[in-house]
Amino acid sequence: MTGDPYLPSTLPPRFRSPLREPFVPDDARTLAAVESSAASVVDRAAAFEKAGARAQLAFEPGRTRAAIVTTGGLCPGTNNVVRAITLELHHRYGVRDVLGFRYGFDGMAASSELEPVALSPERVRHIHHLGGTILGTSRVRRTGAEMADALERRGVDLLFAIGGNGTLRAAAEIVGELARRGSRIAVVAVPKTIDDDIGYVDKTFGFETAVEHARAAIDSAHAEALAARNGVGIVKLMGRDAGFVAAHATIASAEANFCLLPEFPFALDGASGLSAALVARLAARGHAVIVVAEGCGRALATARSERDPAGNLRYASPSLDVGRHLCEAVQHHFDAIGVAIGLKYIDPSYMIRAAPANASDAFYCTELGRHAVHAAMAGRTGVLVGRCHGVYAHVPIVLAIERVPRVGDELWQAVREVTGQPPLCEVR
Repeated sequence: MTGDPYLPSTLPPRFRSPLREPFVPDDARTLAAVESSAASVVDRAAAFEKAGARAQLAFEPGRTRAAIVTTGGLCPGTNNVVRAITLELHHRYGVRDVLGFRYGFDGMAASSELEPVALSPERVRHIHHLGGTILGTSRVRRTGAEMADALERRGVDLLFAIGGNGTLRAAAEIVGELARRGSRIAVVAVPKTIDDDIGYVDKTFGFETAVEHARAAIDSAHAEALAARNGVGIVKLMGRDAGFVAAHATIASAEANFCLLPEFPFALDGASGLSAALVARLAARGHAVIVVAEGCGRALATARSERDPAGNLRYASPSLDVGRHLCEAVQHHFDAIGVAIGLKYIDPSYMIRAAPANASDAFYCTELGRHAVHAAMAGRTGVLVGRCHGVYAHVPIVLAIERVPRVGDELWQAVREVTGQPPLCEVR
C-alpha cells in the first residue's frame, strides 16, 4: 500500500520473475500532466508508475489462476486484448490456468449458473480477427461482495476487467471489498470504450477504429447529399456523454457542414438555430451534411426515459434517438417553408462497435494486454493500464473515474473551423 494517490496499491512481492531483463524499476514514473503556462509549474509529484515487467512478482506463475471479464458495449479490439493477456500469461509467465467469465459481471455471479470458458493459446489463436467479444458481455451490475465471492469461490488470483467507466467503477468496488476481506487478489483494468472518455490516458482502444468507420459513414452521407437536389445527409455517431468520435471523424472527413456534440448544446429553431443555418447552407451550396453524437439525446430525456441495466440513459430508445428526432425536425421545417429536400439518414453505430480492430488499435490492444499482465503478476491492483503522454503507465482506478474527459474548447474550435458552422446559439 502507498499514501501517494498517484501510485497503485501493491501486494507484497514473493517470487522472482521468470522473465529476463530489462525490467522496469519500481521508481520509474511518468507525469500525470505535462502542459503548463509560463506562470505555473507542472506538479512533478503528480506522477504515475511506469508500466512494464518487474523483477519481483507477487504470484508464483505455476500456481496462479487468472480470469478475464469483458463488460459493457461492444468495442473493436476486445478480442485482441483477451488474446494478448492469455498469450502473455501462458507463454511468458507460464500461467496455464486462465478463465474467461461469460457475459460480463453478470456471468460471475453464482446465480447465473454460467461456467467460465477455459482460455488457452489454441482457444484464442484466431480471435483477433473477429469483432465483438468471444466471452460475451452485458451491462448488468453485481455488488462488490457478489463479485468478490465469485473470485474467491473459483480460486482466482488475478482478474483482468476490460471495459469503460461503468466497468472501472465496478472494479473499484471489487478492489475495496477484497481489501476489506484481506484477500490476495489483484484486479487490473484495461480501458475499453470507443468514446475515448477515460481519465488520464492518451486514448482508449477501439477509438481509432471507430473514427475510421465513422469517417466512411460521413463520406457516404456527403455523396448522397451531393447527388440530390437540396440533399441533406444526417449521420448519428456513438458518444454517450463525450463527442470525441463525432469530432474526430468530422475533422478527418472534412465533408461535414455541421457537427453537434453533447458538450455544446445547440438551438434547433430561431434565427440563429440549426434550421435557419441549414436553410442558408442549402441556398448557398445546394447540399449539407450534419453529424450528431448520440449523447445529444440527453436534451430529450425526462424522468421516465428508458435506461439500461447499469442505469445509463438508453439513447437508442425511440424517445431519445436524437438522429431520428433530428431527421423529423429538419423534414418538418422544410415542409413548413415549402422547400423540397432529399434527406438521407445513416446510423452506423452497431456496425462500428462490432468491427474488428484496425492496425493501430490492434497494436495498442496487444501492448495493453501485455502491460496488464506485467502489472497483475507484480501485484499491482486497483489500477488500469494505459498510455499516458506516450508512456505506458499504471493509473489508479479511483483517480480515473473521478476525471472523465470531455471535448474541450481547442478541439471544438478545430471542428468549427473545418465545418465552417455558425455558433447555433451555443450555451456552455
